[in-house]
Amino acid sequence: MRIKYNAPTVLTFTFLSVLVLILSQTLLPSLRAQWFVIPGKGGFSVGNFRNWITLVTHVIGHADFNHLISNFSLILLLGPMLEENYGSLSILTMIIITALITGVLNILLFPTGLLGASGVVFMMILLSSFTNYGKGEIPLTFILVLILYVGGEVLNSFNKDNVSHFAHIAGGFCGSLFGFLRDSRQPPQA
Repeated sequence: MRIKYNAPTVLTFTFLSVLVLILSQTLLPSLRAQWFVIPGKGGFSVGNFRNWITLVTHVIGHADFNHLISNFSLILLLGPMLEENYGSLSILTMIIITALITGVLNILLFPTGLLGASGVVFMMILLSSFTNYGKGEIPLTFILVLILYVGGEVLNSFNKDNVSHFAHIAGGFCGSLFGFLRDSRQPPQA
């Protein structure tokens, strides 16, 4: 038996996130803050190249190992199935679009910075509820997942905590949109 790199996009995303966290907690303590946190409202400078990069890279940065594990336990559970179904390039595109949307919305609406892959997690959760549906159908699994996960985030958004519930909701919206726009029965695209 041999070990197979079965989901290249998901696994590379995971390994990059682990590497960034290890480096930022050991050799390069300013790495995360400089390249993997998107500034909040009023903190984004159009002339700052680094700010533009963080529109995508904020999903790679994590505050600590608990934050990383809570995101990647679900990404590693759902991601390979989605990558097999949609293809590596499509999943990469969905991750980047979700990162951009959550990043831009954070810049426009919230004063705090944003880091972590929880928007991507919620994108994958909602997207996975579209497995095996036909055109013109709305899967009941989607409705239930929408109520449980996104509904829970709407309720949690009233809590005062350091969690970007809005990024979760935006990620769920992205996953819903991707699910409705693509027929999951199409052959995967590499």
